[in-house]
Order: sequence, then structure tokens, then C-alpha cells
Amino acid sequence: MHTSVALLMELGIVLAALGAAGTLTRRFGVSPVPLYLLVGLAMGEGGLAPLPAAGEFVEVGASIGVVLLLLSLGLEFSVEEFTVTLRRHVPSGLVDLVANAAPGAVAGWLLGLGGTGIVALAGVTWVSSSTIVSRLLDDLHRLGYRETPVVLSILLLEDFAMAVYLPVLTVLAAGGGVLRGVASVAVALGVLAVALVASHRWGHRVGHLVDDRDTEQLLLRIVGLALIVAAAAELAGTSAAVGAFLVGLAVTGPLAGRLRTVIAPLRDLFAAAFFLAIGLSVPPASLVPLLPVALLLAVVSTGTKMLTGWYAAARQGSGLRGKLRAGTVLSVRGEFSIIIVGLVALPGSPLGPLGPLATAYVLVLAVAGPLLTWWVSPPSVPRFRARPSR
Repeated sequence: MHTSVALLMELGIVLAALGAAGTLTRRFGVSPVPLYLLVGLAMGEGGLAPLPAAGEFVEVGASIGVVLLLLSLGLEFSVEEFTVTLRRHVPSGLVDLVANAAPGAVAGWLLGLGGTGIVALAGVTWVSSSTIVSRLLDDLHRLGYRETPVVLSILLLEDFAMAVYLPVLTVLAAGGGVLRGVASVAVALGVLAVALVASHRWGHRVGHLVDDRDTEQLLLRIVGLALIVAAAAELAGTSAAVGAFLVGLAVTGPLAGRLRTVIAPLRDLFAAAFFLAIGLSVPPASLVPLLPVALLLAVVSTGTKMLTGWYAAARQGSGLRGKLRAGTVLSVRGEFSIIIVGLVALPGSPLGPLGPLATAYVLVLAVAGPLLTWWVSPPSVPRFRARPSR
């Protein structure tokens, strides 16, 4: 088997750079996600130190990272807890849709992007990044906070809504008719309904399927199952993230806790690849002309996400700090915004400027959002203590 020296060298440099970034941020109790994104930007095409050989590996690793992050998030809840919480926060999800799609729709209209571009940019500003937010909640030790179920419910409502929104956007981008759009929506809704019923009625069998005393076998089984279900979800027109989340949701009790511990190192490695991939995909020079518009849109849509988080957390009975934490953590945009742009902003199309604008917007909020949520409520950082003299 031939070993690529360039691939090994570049991957080694990338991992060393990410390790240094992680050490720096851990010292101050900050999430490493913003620095991972900036490292990717520096090492991508047109960056300070491009590493082309590692790009394909990072892209594949990014897809696995999304699955493992949402699998881990699903392991935090049971189906019953999730369904009750989800039903309770449907009003918050509607507020989220109206408040946060509006800035993108208005910006698209002002920029003259046309109907498809307006719908696409509305989606970009609407959807938060469930991948980055789930990592942030873990990094900042907030999974047990009062407002966290609210945040997760809004994220999952957005992810489920994407199963309807993305087929509609695809039809619009292809110039399809109304009947085709209705058919796509019907298929997406049917797949989601079947997945939720199956997870509720037969989810307990997932534990029996993957359980094993041997840690290696346990890891292989749960990751293999999550990847298969995620692939099936993508084929059915739904998000791979939703499929992985449902697998985690189906496992409860002591086994769920054991699985969280087992997959944590692998999840963190591939999650780093996901954040790195966002930066690698962006040529820095393409961002500069549209950066002022992206910054203005980021400020406005951060304000609307703050209002969303405030409203949703208030319904849960959270205090001032909880409302601020919910709003700031929801301000992060990421993977779905990139997917939306990829569906419509093809090179040479009238929507070509949408690509650089949305990418600059996502990069700004993927970096600023985690810093903002840390600033609002930083975790306690253990201080280094001097060794007692003998």
C-alpha cells in the first residue's frame, strides 16, 4: 500500500495546529471552535499556508464529525423527554422562523437576488448550527442548565424543518413546478413521521443490538449503526444529522452514559475536522468585497436570535442569565447555511454572489457566536497552583 508523504505531513501539521489551538483556548475556558475555523481559513486555498493534500481527508472526516456530534447529543435524552420538550416549544420554533428568516429575506430583496435567492438567504439567516452549538454546550459545561432543553428543542425543530425546506429550495433552484414541490414536501414529511414512530416504538431494541462488554465492539457497533442510519436519512431526503440524533435518542439508561464516554475521543477528533472543513472551503479573497454586508447581516440576525432565545427561555422560566445564554448560543450559524448555498449558488448563475456573501456571514457568526456566548457567561477556569515546597 502506497503511503502519501504529503498527506501524512499535512495531516500532522493540521493536527498539531489544532492541538495548539485547543491548549490555548482550554487555558482560558473558551471553546476551541473559533480557532479551528481560523486555522482552516489559513490552511485553505488562498490562505497563508495552503495544505491541498489534506483537503479530501478533512472533507470526509467532516461528514463523520456531524454524525458523531448529533449521535452524542441524542444520547443525552430519551424519546419521551424529547417528544414532550419538542411539543412544548413549537411556539418558540415559530418565533424563531419568523424573526430570523426575515433579515435574510429583506437582504435578498435589497440585493436583487430574485425569488429563489430571497428564499435561500432567508434560510441562511434562519437556521442555527446544531453541530457547533452542541459542541459549545459541552465545552462550556451547560448541558445541565435550565435553558439547554429550550435551545436543543429549537435546534431540532430547525433540523426537522430543513427536511421540508431543502426539497422545496431544490425544486425552486431547478425551476420545477408547484406539483413537484408539493410531492417533495410530502415525501420528506412521510420519512420524518416514520423515523419518529420507529424510534419511539422500537428504539429500545437499539440498546440490545449494540450492547457488548467489549469496548471495541461497542464502539464499532454504535458508530456503524449511526453512519448507516445517517446515510439512509440522506437518501430519503432528510438530514444525516437527524438520523444520527434519532439513533442516540433510542439508547437510554446506563448504556447511554457508557456510549457517551466511549465515543467522546472519536467524536472530538472528527468534530475538529468538521470545523476545519468550513474554513478550508473558503478562499479568503472572495470574502473581502462582501464582508461589510455580511457583518451588517450578522449584527441584525444576532439580535433576532437573541430575541428568540430570550422568548423561548422565558417560557421555560429561566432567569436573565439563562435568557442571554440561550440567545447568544443560538446566534451561531454553520453547516445548514453552507448546504443551502451549495444548492443554489452555482458558479456563473445569477445567484453567484450569494455564495461568498453567505460564506462570509457563516464564518463571522461561527467565530463571533461562540466568543459572544462565552463572554455572556464564562465557565469557571481552574487556576494553576504552585507546588508546595518540601
